[in-house]
Amino acid sequence: MLRRLRFPVQASRGRRYPEASHPYRTEFQRDRDRLVHARAFRRLENKTQVFTPGLSDHFRNRLTHTIEVTQISRTVAVTLGLDEDLTEALALGHDIGHPPFAHAGEEELDRQMRRHGAMFEHNLHALRIVESFEQRYARFPGLNLTFEVREGIVKHSKDLPADEDSLLGEYLPGLRPPLEAQLIDLADEVAYNTADLDDAHSAGIIATEEIAAAVPRFAEIDDAIQTQFPGAAARVKFYEALRVLIDSLVSGLIEGTARAAAEAGVESPEAVREFPERLARFTPEAKRTSIELKRFLHAAVYHSPPLAAERERHAAMIGRLFEFYMRHPERLPESSYELAETQPVHQVVCDYIAGMTDGYFERTYLQAIG
Repeated sequence: MLRRLRFPVQASRGRRYPEASHPYRTEFQRDRDRLVHARAFRRLENKTQVFTPGLSDHFRNRLTHTIEVTQISRTVAVTLGLDEDLTEALALGHDIGHPPFAHAGEEELDRQMRRHGAMFEHNLHALRIVESFEQRYARFPGLNLTFEVREGIVKHSKDLPADEDSLLGEYLPGLRPPLEAQLIDLADEVAYNTADLDDAHSAGIIATEEIAAAVPRFAEIDDAIQTQFPGAAARVKFYEALRVLIDSLVSGLIEGTARAAAEAGVESPEAVREFPERLARFTPEAKRTSIELKRFLHAAVYHSPPLAAERERHAAMIGRLFEFYMRHPERLPESSYELAETQPVHQVVCDYIAGMTDGYFERTYLQAIG
């Protein structure tokens, strides 16, 4: 469908540290495998997506969410004729920079860093992870990923302005990333919107009727399911409706992207880069549904009393631990304390906390503060 826009692996700008090619794996396949074997990737298993595991063993965590994003991204890439391996590597790495406790953790770390004239953003932290924090190879620091995967990590959710400073200046500011990278943010949107509906419904926070009242497309789907399976259990009918909703949104992403590329008249991966707008997009109908889902989830789920209380508690704990280490950097692990001799202490503290799993954070907090 869009094979002419497929990013050719042979056109990769390569790795920061040159390596010999592999006899039977492409460069993007090697990147995918390096991400899967990274410690930061494994830590996603114990990082909150939205719901902490105390209420149920069945909620998504950051790792299972990543798997769902990867499956959706691969489906879209294969259907459009794009590079499946590049897409898969980007999807697997899109969340490895997230700190413990989901967006509450990210927002609190950013608040603490801004007090010191800096900032925290999980995509930039992910780049630091793959560039230097992962130490698995004798010949170079980090994972030595290809340029396109590193570029996609920092640009999958937003473009870099043309006047971007030198920190990210090598990642082609002012240009769009390949279409494979553009797909990730919207596949992520499909995955978290529908997964959060599922988890919130399981937690008893929302009811099927409430979703239908707020999202007309879901109401249409639910009406059809009720007619088709009148004797099925309510929970099974909800799963059926959710499955159709996911299919509808993924189809909307495929059709919307194909339509946008055709209307733009782009004929090559370089033309995708130079086009003034991103070409990965939903159809208008799917976009409207996605917006309605996000609006409903924010009102009924993310700001619901149980989640709000947990978010405030975790943010406060992160703030207290951050301040503790700023006052007592000698209490950091030896490797981090040594870094504090050559790097700003607030950056070392931020990197240390951001790398923690939820469980490790809780244990560290109890040992440090009690």
